[in-house]
Amino acid sequence: MASFLAKRITLMIVTMLCASFVVFAVSEFTPGSVARRTLGPYATQQQVDLLSQRMHANDPLMVRYGHWLGVLAGVMPDPLEDPANGLGFTDPRGSRYFGNFGYSTLYKLPVNDVMWKRLGHTAILAGIAFALIVPLSMLFGILSGLKEGGPLDRILSVVCITFTSIPEFASGVFLVTLFVILWPVLPGTSPLDASEGGQWSIASQLVLPVAVLVLYDFGYVARMIRVSMIGVMEKPYIRTAILKGLNPRQVILGHALRNAMIAPFTVLLLQINFLIGGVVVTEMVFAYPGFGRMLLDSSMFGDIATLEAATLVTVFVAVVTQFLGDLGYMLLNPRIRVR
Repeated sequence: MASFLAKRITLMIVTMLCASFVVFAVSEFTPGSVARRTLGPYATQQQVDLLSQRMHANDPLMVRYGHWLGVLAGVMPDPLEDPANGLGFTDPRGSRYFGNFGYSTLYKLPVNDVMWKRLGHTAILAGIAFALIVPLSMLFGILSGLKEGGPLDRILSVVCITFTSIPEFASGVFLVTLFVILWPVLPGTSPLDASEGGQWSIASQLVLPVAVLVLYDFGYVARMIRVSMIGVMEKPYIRTAILKGLNPRQVILGHALRNAMIAPFTVLLLQINFLIGGVVVTEMVFAYPGFGRMLLDSSMFGDIATLEAATLVTVFVAVVTQFLGDLGYMLLNPRIRVR
């Protein structure tokens, strides 16, 4: 186990380094200089040249990447926070600390002050949605798999396919029309601020965004569980358990369910990646101050520092979920041995 963990952690670090280099290289080759994007369109060329010199913008790519990585690791101070630049960029954590993603030109704040708050908002939304998606998809998938080809299977399959086929913006508009305009029982926006939301509580502001994510996502997972459940129920050991006189509940919970969840386990973990970085549409429809909306705003504004930080966070989430998937396989399938 120790060897397995060491290998996986090493692979995670290498993956993050490769991803960070790709993200940095792509951002460096975007139109316009970093200094110009930082200072804005009204800065003089002399100011741009001076900041470019302080940021080592004319050095080779690998040298610039080394400087950027040094600032991120806390080995080097952030050149943007040098008082001699006259930019007024200040970070309460100082100019040298681990995880220094720089300064956001869009929000006029350190990236950490913006990103982690927005990520926390999205984590709340994703956590509630995931807590509903898992039991709903398992219930629909197991019932469909046990009644393959029957009326219940067909009804549940139609429901899952229908909800999955409806885009998020369409279901969002439909729910707003239904529960905000026709029957005004819920708020149409989710600013996560009781003062901005009027008489609506924070909990009520989360209802519609969570409903959109659950309706869009649970059907796909349920279909994966259904297929896996059908395959497991045809195995010889299931027939043997039934012939031995075990009741259906013991057969399903004790033998079929655990093996049926091995394949869909990866699909469930992939939903975490989607719920963290792929909920841009939902957050825009409901004006939700989350991570996905921050990504969109930063890309439209050209806030490179925030985009780099957000991309690395999404890659880190993907790498961690993959690691958790490997551990989950080991728990679900005892035949997997770590060497």
